[in-house]
Amino acid sequence: MFKIGFIGLGVMGEPMAANLLRKGYPVTVYNRTPGKADKLIELGADTANSPAAVARTAEVIITMISNDDSIRAVYYGENGLLSSLMPGTIVIDSSTISPALSRQIHKDTAAKFGDFLDAPVTGSKPAAESGALVFMVGGEIEVIHKVKDLLLTMGRKVIPMGPSGSGSTAKLAHNTIVGINLAALVEGMAIAASGGIDAKSFLELVQSGGAASKAADLKAQKLLDRDFSVQFSLGLMLKDLRLASTLSDELKTPTPVLETVKSLYQVGDSMGLGDLDFSALANSYEQWINKRITNHGDADIFTAASTADAAPASVQTVSAAAQGDRRRSERLSLNVPLKLSVYQWEQEGSFSGQLIDGTLCDLSENGVQIMSGYPLERDMFIVIHFPQDSKLPPVTGRIIRIDPNGAAFRYGCMLAGLAPYQRLQLEAYINKQTITAD
Repeated sequence: MFKIGFIGLGVMGEPMAANLLRKGYPVTVYNRTPGKADKLIELGADTANSPAAVARTAEVIITMISNDDSIRAVYYGENGLLSSLMPGTIVIDSSTISPALSRQIHKDTAAKFGDFLDAPVTGSKPAAESGALVFMVGGEIEVIHKVKDLLLTMGRKVIPMGPSGSGSTAKLAHNTIVGINLAALVEGMAIAASGGIDAKSFLELVQSGGAASKAADLKAQKLLDRDFSVQFSLGLMLKDLRLASTLSDELKTPTPVLETVKSLYQVGDSMGLGDLDFSALANSYEQWINKRITNHGDADIFTAASTADAAPASVQTVSAAAQGDRRRSERLSLNVPLKLSVYQWEQEGSFSGQLIDGTLCDLSENGVQIMSGYPLERDMFIVIHFPQDSKLPPVTGRIIRIDPNGAAFRYGCMLAGLAPYQRLQLEAYINKQTITAD
């Protein structure tokens, strides 16, 4: 039984390594972010303090990293994997990266008398957890045969795709289809919603007819439940589509649909949806049509004001706007916990970001007031992540006022790109918190 080194313990890597441990493989793990190995240590994993340390102990090394730059750091950086690679080691990269980088790593691994396979996977987090991934593998067929049983510990199928780089090429072609299919599903749902069709009924039709797809099978319930917890993030899908676009240019292959859909995901990312599941692309369409496309089980917040006006006075409910006026006139305090993504300019074409804590204090006519102990600057843009029960997407805000408040700061934030119905939804959510406080 091979001694395994596993590098990269994110959404996919952690459950993959866990399956190896459950099957009895000795596994040494490394992750650049501390704390990600805790569950694996409980299952019996050893830890290493660098990729080089992993390379000194393993017979097979598996990497599952997010992008080309991170892969370069793991393989070629200080204390990188290749610096200490032992002869005869088999290196398997299951990341989605450019085929050119896969071929370069193959060449450099061979120079160290090792073998390299580019073996990305299809199947998101649930498949990684259940061991049902499909590996598409580029590299020498003899090496693939050596590790086939190992790969089947984490997956259900291993498909040889050709020489080095073929696995990465196949993955980009595959994810182009996945990204397009999801966008097509959401766009069809937007048409149906605009025409007054119930989302649940429409998705039943989709799954029963010629529009049936894996995207509908996997995402229908998540869309109905507005559950955008990550199985595969929108940001990673955008990364893959950008890689596919670059590859298609290199191959001189026209890809007009890819280019259009890539732009859709770029819009979603600019709206702050990058860290959510890629089905959160639905939020972009909702802003464009000013209506929810996943209306199953939702309170009808879009027509609350008009129905209140039409109802007899004896049965009228207080509208969201009226409740907002009541709340503002009484200046009732709010204490709704938020997460804020703060982005700072580093150099041309580059930003750095971090996630900080904040508290929603008030809703104003043009934005919100937020309390945080973190110092921000005027005109800085932030992404506001509301609590999950609000069912609101992340919203971009610009700091327009700063008031010191003891050891903290009270920030006035003007909201950008908030559709009118989402404004109503935000008011309804805040009023609900106010009523609870009463």
